[in-house]
Amino acid sequence: MRRADRLFQIVQHLRGGRLVRAAQLAEWLEVSERTIYRDIADLQASGVPVEGAAGVGYVMRSGFDLPPLMFTRDEIVALVAGARLVSAWGGAAMARAAAEALIKIEAVLPEKIASRPGGIQIHAVAPEMTAEVRAHLDVIEGAVDRRERLDLAYRDGEGAASSRIVRPLGLWFWGKVWTLVAWCELRQDFRMFRIDRIAGLEATGETFRLERGRTLADFYRMIEHVGPSGR
Repeated sequence: MRRADRLFQIVQHLRGGRLVRAAQLAEWLEVSERTIYRDIADLQASGVPVEGAAGVGYVMRSGFDLPPLMFTRDEIVALVAGARLVSAWGGAAMARAAAEALIKIEAVLPEKIASRPGGIQIHAVAPEMTAEVRAHLDVIEGAVDRRERLDLAYRDGEGAASSRIVRPLGLWFWGKVWTLVAWCELRQDFRMFRIDRIAGLEATGETFRLERGRTLADFYRMIEHVGPSGR
C-alpha cells in the first residue's frame, strides 16, 4: 500500500470519534506500530486534528473532514463506468483497485451527490474473462512495470505452439480481447500476443533495459507506417 493511501485509511479509521490504538491500526493496515507513529506525527504536522499518544491511542476531533472532490455529474458517470469496465475486463488486481478507488471517491464526495455512484446504471459483463486470463494480466502488468522478461508458451490463430522469451512493453484492450505488446527475442522484432492464447506464462526474474529500436515508442512509429501485426 502506498503511503498516501495509508494516510487516507488512517484518517478514515479515526473519523468515527472513537479511540483507536496504534496496534489496531498497524494490524488493519499491515504495517509496524513504528510506521503508524510516524504517520500520525505527519498527519498532526499537516494540520489534521488527531489527539492522543503512543500506548494510549488516538482520536480525531469532530468537525474535520477531507476536502470534497468537486466532480460534475458527467465526471462521476465516467469514473463509475470506467471502474466497472476494469472490474469486468481487467486483471484480478486491477478489479480490486477499481473497487477500492470507487469507495475512496464516494467517501469524499459532497453530500448532495454522494448517492449518485450507486445509482448510475452503467454495467459491464465479461463472460469471456477467465481466472487464467485475469491472472495473466496481473503478471504481465507487473512485468511491464518492472521491465522483467517473460517466458511464454503460446498458440497462434492456427493452433501452432511456440515458446518465446519476450520483453513486455504494454497491454492493449481491443473491446473483448487483451493483447501484449512485446519485443520477441526469438523473432528479434515486435509482436502482439493475445492473452487468451497464452498457454503458460512465467516471469523470468531477468530485467531488461530500454534500447533504441525496441521501445514502445518505436513500436508506435512502426505501426503508423505498416499497421499492427498480431500473432
